[in-house]
Amino acid sequence: MGTAEDLIECTRELLWERGYVGTSPKAIQQRAGVGQGSMYHHFTGKPDLALAAITRTARETCAAAEARFTGPGTPVERVAAYLHGEREALGGCPVGRLSQDADVMADPVLRAPVVDALAWLRGRLAELLAEGRERGELRPGLDPEATADTITAVLQGSCAMARAAGSGEPFADAVDGILAVLAPAATATATAHPCPSGA
Repeated sequence: MGTAEDLIECTRELLWERGYVGTSPKAIQQRAGVGQGSMYHHFTGKPDLALAAITRTARETCAAAEARFTGPGTPVERVAAYLHGEREALGGCPVGRLSQDADVMADPVLRAPVVDALAWLRGRLAELLAEGRERGELRPGLDPEATADTITAVLQGSCAMARAAGSGEPFADAVDGILAVLAPAATATATAHPCPSGA
């Protein structure tokens, strides 16, 4: 009998590759190498399993971001570390990809962990930007909340541009642009990030 862990991980892979509609129970079972009985032993159905997969993706995305946000350096340097962090620009941010899935967004239960993760991300960015402003790293008039929204939007949009171009260069350029707007010191001190090969 396949484990719940196998089913969740295979569902995550399929959601990334095919979206919610393309992630059929049969496809999940085939990917996990289990029968229908094994799947329904652990989960009530596709929506229940998809919720577990989406929730895990959201939590892991936030945990990876938090590791950058709480790392060494000044607030702006930590924002830079997050922006330069490893991500698959050609695939997009895992949470961002889910937010573009109409079927996920149409279901309030499936949508909730995606909305919560994006809200958390914007909130943490705003906290760091506010701290950077207080420390004099950023201009006094900077609005942390509005800037956090802008950063989030630019990152998601640049991933779409990278997919359209078939290159990670638009994403890398967008990150450099964000850092140049925030503070010249961030661009100078952060390690240049190579064009991503593949959120």
